[in-house]
Amino acid sequence: MLNNQLIALLPDLASFILVVNEGSFTAAAKQLGVTPSALSKLITRLEGALSVKLFERTTRKLIITQAGQKIYEQSLVMVNAANQAIEIAASDHTEASGDLTIAAPEAFLNSVLQPLVVPFIQQHPNISLKLRALDGNFDLIKEGIDIGFKLTDTPDEHLVLKEIARTNLVLCASPGYLNERGLPEHPSDLTHHDCLYLGETQTDNRWSFINSEESLTVTVSGKYAVNHSQMRLSGVKSGLGIGIFHDFVVKDALSSGDVIQVLPEWVIESNYHGAIAMQYAQTRYLPARLRTFIDFVSEHLTEN
Repeated sequence: MLNNQLIALLPDLASFILVVNEGSFTAAAKQLGVTPSALSKLITRLEGALSVKLFERTTRKLIITQAGQKIYEQSLVMVNAANQAIEIAASDHTEASGDLTIAAPEAFLNSVLQPLVVPFIQQHPNISLKLRALDGNFDLIKEGIDIGFKLTDTPDEHLVLKEIARTNLVLCASPGYLNERGLPEHPSDLTHHDCLYLGETQTDNRWSFINSEESLTVTVSGKYAVNHSQMRLSGVKSGLGIGIFHDFVVKDALSSGDVIQVLPEWVIESNYHGAIAMQYAQTRYLPARLRTFIDFVSEHLTEN
């Protein structure tokens, strides 16, 4: 049941979320159109009402406390519910319109979703698409994302899941490189080859393989590392070495013969293979623009 104290806290909690998201009173105050000191007093008032300390304040940084983090997560649920209330008001419109934010790993965004962008916008000119390349795990609600695509067998269990396909990793090289350097017959042979890897972490040059008889991890090296799939593929096509790619990235290159699959009898293990999961927040009232995009992607990508 709503009471006066709870009603008074709601706008302060919303302001608290903005401070956390922006990382400072100054940036959040600018968004709200108030002074940083006024916003600081608001947070102090909220701390008093909740009897907890929300931030550790230093001259250089604003650090959220453990209690503040828990309150922030619960407050996000509140804001999401408020957003849904707004969406309900617009859900009766028969024509899909408005902004739609889509996030996906860079390789999937570039190779799979990008070709669908122009046809979608041409068919639905009243929808404005905002696409973001996000690799790894990301929080849809916190990041303000309507639909997220993840390449994983462990999707977010709190979100609606629609599996649109599956993906595996493929090891490949150009015919010219293999003619010069030879075809690897075992993953351990890769230590004698130039390999192209992401170069994001100290361990992403450690490639893990498994087949019906054994599993092993090989530390590879090479003259070129880049965390952009198309640039890495261009390097492989140019004969710079052997690279790992999602199957949807190298599908055309394999068909044309620009690259050749290496060690096809081995499975490459990674956190970024398995299901291609399309996920979005649970709601009984799906906005027309969201439903339109989901149906469009399902029609063009879902495997039968």
